[in-house]
Amino acid sequence: MIICSYNIQYGTGKDGKIDLARIAQEIGDADIVALQEVERFFSTTGLIDQAAELGALFPKHFWVYGGGVNLDASLVADDGTVTNRRRQFGNMLLSKSPILSSRNHLLPKFGLVDQLALQRSALEGVIKTELLGDIRVHSVHLGHASALERRVQIGTLNRILRESPGQGGGVSGRQAAKHWTADGPLIDMPRAAMFLGDFNLTPQDSEYELLAGPSDPKYGRIVRMDGLADVWTTCGNDENAGPTCGSENGPVRIDYGFMTPDLAGQAKRMWVDTDAQGSDHQPIFIEF
Repeated sequence: MIICSYNIQYGTGKDGKIDLARIAQEIGDADIVALQEVERFFSTTGLIDQAAELGALFPKHFWVYGGGVNLDASLVADDGTVTNRRRQFGNMLLSKSPILSSRNHLLPKFGLVDQLALQRSALEGVIKTELLGDIRVHSVHLGHASALERRVQIGTLNRILRESPGQGGGVSGRQAAKHWTADGPLIDMPRAAMFLGDFNLTPQDSEYELLAGPSDPKYGRIVRMDGLADVWTTCGNDENAGPTCGSENGPVRIDYGFMTPDLAGQAKRMWVDTDAQGSDHQPIFIEF
């Protein structure tokens, strides 16, 4: 079983060309895919629905999309007829197994005076896998400009991690009427969870320990049973290796697979596709 996460920079490669087919080729036949920076109806990327285009490129996958940025892009004809359309920027999940339920969690946002500030989100899908059972998979994109904003956003992710199982699925309760059960059973909210995506922080940044646990000089990373583990390191890789994106200070690791310890302990290996050219990020892969 292969899981991929890829910030696709709305399909814009290192050569400046927009090519979603290249993105799909670089992802290959992964079983579960978490994408970030997927756009819908932006003029600078051809006014296309990139989520639908990517879905068509993966005809054997189920998919869901969640926009953080969600703006009007409707068309009005001369006779006043409205074609409703939204200009969106957000995340996507694709899976060979059905995505039983989905929620788009909007993350806290700071209004910054000078720097670009975007509404960020974490798209959740409950997926029934043959190998790992029922799992929650989140495609995540945190803020890029403010460490303090990221700390607040990570606090929200940790609440989602810990509180969601107790909240139940989107529909729950033994007394649910036939209206809610006629088309399928109620979906539970599993404890096993993955948070995949572009976190816009490095292992050297202070926010990292809010996800991976604090570092002890004697015992190393302290991972809580009800917390998350950085799968890159649980698979035996150096915490400071594996860059996924360039920066003004050189290549850095800012794309991650954080998982509950029960899942992280089952991962066989994790790697970065350093040859991929489809984005300013490199896709990451995890094998179970």
